[in-house]
Amino acid sequence: MIYRKDHIPRTTACKRRPGFAMSATTITIHNTGNPSSSAAGERTWLTNPSNNRQASYHIVVDSKETVECLPLTENAWHSGDGSGSKSGNRTSIGIEICESGNYSQTLDNAVDLVASMLKERGWGVDRLRRHFDWSGKICPRLMYDGGKWTGWTAFKAMVAAKLKEDDDVKGEEVTVKVNGKKVADGVIDAGVTYTPARAVAEALGATVKYDAVSKTVNITK
Repeated sequence: MIYRKDHIPRTTACKRRPGFAMSATTITIHNTGNPSSSAAGERTWLTNPSNNRQASYHIVVDSKETVECLPLTENAWHSGDGSGSKSGNRTSIGIEICESGNYSQTLDNAVDLVASMLKERGWGVDRLRRHFDWSGKICPRLMYDGGKWTGWTAFKAMVAAKLKEDDDVKGEEVTVKVNGKKVADGVIDAGVTYTPARAVAEALGATVKYDAVSKTVNITK
């Protein structure tokens, strides 16, 4: 799957890129609500002059590609719960899942994307949220199933299965602490400790950025 960055300008109308610094604690899942739009189309909509909504999102995924529209270290207006410091808008990465084309393939791509983001951060599926969890909006709507949310349960299960499938490092489980505080779990294999780089680096006050194209983790202190 192609992952590309096409960040909207800071000057985008309706303050869709407000630029507030964000250290995300969750990932929020949405459906676009548009059955005919692609990831590229949703990115274009953010800077379309006819768009008068103060709404934005970090990532859009469809059956062919994933587009990062805002830096994951800045907030977006996607949760509908205001601008408080603990709101979804200020603490969560917003991912829009497109409804057009081959939705089954799009969903598979979303599962791969979300699993990789969780693994990179040392998180589990407990860090996943629905738009509904923040503001009560029926979103992601294609996972609603008449109020039963069976699609949401299935999505989380697929992400959990992907995390387990990708966890090819076997060994003794350990707890990783920084300055006495637990920051992540890890495993020891052949004398080497494996643990998420982001969890440890951020606990030490460093900034972590991941380039999905080059598969590079950049840590800056």
